[in-house]
Amino acid sequence: MYYPMQTFLVAGISRSGVAAAELLLKKHARAVWLYDDVSDEGVRKNIAHLTQLGCRGVSKEELSARAAECDVLVLSPGIPIDHALPVLFRKEGKAIVGEAELAARELRCPVVAVTGTNGKTTTVSMIEHIFNACHKRAVACGNVGRPIADCLEELEEDGIAVAEISSFQLETLTSLRPHVSVFLNIAEDHLNRHYTMENYIYLKQRLMKNSAESEYVVLNHDDAVLRTFAEKTRAQVVWFSTEERVNGAYIQDGAIWWREEKLVSLADLPLEGKHNEENALAAVCACKLMGVNGAYIAAALKTFKGIRHRLQKIGEVDGITFLDDSKATNVDAAIKAVESVKGESVIILGGKDKGYSYAPLFAAIRRSGVVHAVLCGENAFRLLDA
Repeated sequence: MYYPMQTFLVAGISRSGVAAAELLLKKHARAVWLYDDVSDEGVRKNIAHLTQLGCRGVSKEELSARAAECDVLVLSPGIPIDHALPVLFRKEGKAIVGEAELAARELRCPVVAVTGTNGKTTTVSMIEHIFNACHKRAVACGNVGRPIADCLEELEEDGIAVAEISSFQLETLTSLRPHVSVFLNIAEDHLNRHYTMENYIYLKQRLMKNSAESEYVVLNHDDAVLRTFAEKTRAQVVWFSTEERVNGAYIQDGAIWWREEKLVSLADLPLEGKHNEENALAAVCACKLMGVNGAYIAAALKTFKGIRHRLQKIGEVDGITFLDDSKATNVDAAIKAVESVKGESVIILGGKDKGYSYAPLFAAIRRSGVVHAVLCGENAFRLLDA
């Protein structure tokens, strides 16, 4: 891709769109057009900022004409690949990339990439925390909230990009080649976007498609779907498991082990729940494969307090504890939260319907200490039916 000779249309002007447009300007792209079919205050401010830097906005009425002039569509992760705009570009045989793809082509440092249905942000934050504790310059980026393109200058050649990669990003990501690719779990999610589990699983597999024999793929041995991934990569496979001893990280005698090395007791970890044990095991694998000493890993795990909106204690009133678990945006994540909370509780459920069954969630709620559920949002009546 030779930027000075190509014209770009950036679709979706939120964080990733802004980062992509700014990167294109730095690379001296011939022209950068901006389009968003949402016109809230944040989008208007972003377009005004980018226009001052040299981009040009596109109205809905002139979109078709401008799209015909453009060589490359830079698609926000929030816009599906079967939206009318990318379909138009595909019919014309034009390139479609995302912000993560643009950034991947510019990265010069090693990458640890994490994907999966649940636990990505916690695991990425945990890995970054461990790296920083042993004085490695690591930056959590990608779907975790900070676009990879925003981190290029900070990372340079001697940093480590710890990238959370979502299935939405993987629709337009082809060049990323992580030194370590971590796959946490696969559960039903985003079927309103990806239509089938087969397609969702296929997209997840794309993270390791560039991995060669000199790189590593870390897989959850307890996940039946992920066990099949081992047959589909040339990279060296390393496992983690809470249930049995594997070649990698595992739990034995109430502690986390890396191969023959005992690292840390589970009782010393601030985060509770089996899902957080899995996250810690995945982080151990990634950091060990990047050369981190076991003593640094153990010390860092003991001080990692978790992330916002993931079973985060936000206050206590009249003896009642309030927990924010709003990062649980699918059934599997909600089940893990329900299973982690002890004692009588009230749960507030609702949001956007992604097309899956809520029966497993209410089966878990019946087994738990939940005594009341408050249902709200777009999917309230589907939840009530379940």
